[in-house]
Amino acid sequence: MDNRIYSINGPVVTVRNSSDFSMLEMVNVGDARLLGEVIGITGDKTTIQVYESTTGLRPGEPVYSSGSLLCAHLGPGILKNIFDGIERPLKDIAATQGAFISEGKTIPSLDENKKWNVTMKVKVGDTVKGGDIFATCPETDLIEHRSMIPVHISGVVETAVGDGEYTVTETLVKIKNDLGEVFEVKLAQDWPIRNPRPVSYRKPITLPLVTGQRVIDTLFPIAKGGAAAVPGGFGAGKTMTQHQLAKWCDADIIVYVGCGERGNEMTQVLEEFSELIDPKSGKPLLDRTVLIANTSNMPVAAREASIYTGITLAEYYRDMGYHVAIMADSTSRWAEALREISGRLEEMPAEEGFPAYLPSRISQFYERAGYIETLSGKEGSVTIIGAVSPQGADFSEPVTQNTKRFVRAFWALDKSLAYARHFPAINWNLSYSEYLDDLDRWYSQNVARDFTALRSEMVQILHEENQLMEIVKLIGSDVLPDDQKLTIEIAKVVRVGYLQQNAFHPDDTFVPFAKQYKMLKVISYLYDACKPLIQKKFPISSILNTGIFDEVIKIKYDVPNNNIALLDEYFDKIDKALSTIE
Repeated sequence: MDNRIYSINGPVVTVRNSSDFSMLEMVNVGDARLLGEVIGITGDKTTIQVYESTTGLRPGEPVYSSGSLLCAHLGPGILKNIFDGIERPLKDIAATQGAFISEGKTIPSLDENKKWNVTMKVKVGDTVKGGDIFATCPETDLIEHRSMIPVHISGVVETAVGDGEYTVTETLVKIKNDLGEVFEVKLAQDWPIRNPRPVSYRKPITLPLVTGQRVIDTLFPIAKGGAAAVPGGFGAGKTMTQHQLAKWCDADIIVYVGCGERGNEMTQVLEEFSELIDPKSGKPLLDRTVLIANTSNMPVAAREASIYTGITLAEYYRDMGYHVAIMADSTSRWAEALREISGRLEEMPAEEGFPAYLPSRISQFYERAGYIETLSGKEGSVTIIGAVSPQGADFSEPVTQNTKRFVRAFWALDKSLAYARHFPAINWNLSYSEYLDDLDRWYSQNVARDFTALRSEMVQILHEENQLMEIVKLIGSDVLPDDQKLTIEIAKVVRVGYLQQNAFHPDDTFVPFAKQYKMLKVISYLYDACKPLIQKKFPISSILNTGIFDEVIKIKYDVPNNNIALLDEYFDKIDKALSTIE
């Protein structure tokens, strides 16, 4: 049947009286063969969303069926690369087409000419199944790429090449199944981006994703395989917080999705990541990073797809046995893309114009996080950290509220903290983490038995300060008794000396758990040492005049990470300073 465009409404194109298409099928639209996806089929109308600009497209142009779903191309060469929302390599596009992406031009996602130094893991006669690793190659200096049998294939290896150099398009293994069908297996494979990749089973979450950021690791931790939201208004520091996490968290691989970000901001991200050195290995951070850049002026449908492309790449490396962290910045702009396409489809709007299926789409994304056992018996995880950009920093809007339902860590960014140069600008009164109980055993075994108790004490101090500051705002601090003034001063030590962190200081940009614990011990000791003096009616001013509070605040700078033992001297310093009070 000759399928022709009937109508065009922005990125939404319709075809009349056709039965050639299937739901979510990938199609090529128009003479320019723009990439599109079928998103609706009724009796006489097929609706297609186009992932490229439809400028110049006309009714009557042909639409070509592909017979396959919209897929990500998975294989060696993903890491160190920069893709757009539908996995087109931007570096290759820039080299061949210049600074602007031409419509309809198909460039392979992976370099089809590059030869990889492959080590084979299977031989003729081996029985294999989907998910088994059949070959490995060094993708970067940091990451070994483990090529897997596609999940729908199982059987006996009929032919297998030897170790050597091969491209992603060459057949390395032929597998014969029980029905006598023969399948060719290459280094690269395709996977539909909207379908989660299968796993053997999900494991309980018991390990933290160590970030080196004290406010996160101590107060609001996230587990490997967990999901967190970072909501905040314009200028609150969402992107910078995610940069710090990408740089320092102990994930093996980072997937950074810039979804609808400002072009200049995305350029800065790409340049920064290109220059960053991985602190753990001394190699370039890009060796274990993949970037998906989908700026706000790119076609809106591609913005909607970029999130799924990113999570599919993350799942692929998870299935190799790696721990992957995906940073999505920002899911609000992804939701706005859903709203725009929904409006063009003339669907009934729900709250604030978002489609009624917004909660299910958000849940489908965050539910793809998890700590799992792979089909080959390895352990891997995908941790999702999604930024949310509520308009006017209004956390009651639909995207933030629905995201809250599906994540267990909520790091609420506060613009007033950001303007006061308090970074990370995570508001300790609005944020929470539900992973504390899951990680309690790990803290006891790997940090200290009393770590959780110390954390609870700090949270209580901050909570009491918040209540006391309400009184101070009304009638001033002079009316407070000295024990409450002490609480306010200790809370200041916690806020400025512990929660505030300097990303540009070599010893403060990343803080190991051992130093975090010792810092908490020192602050708790200072609090306990001051209480008896207050009970003996010594004024709080005389305690502050010793200068010990300022010394404790400066611990984060004065004690290097490679000499944490210096913190033990602070207990004597506190005793010595307080003993001078008369």
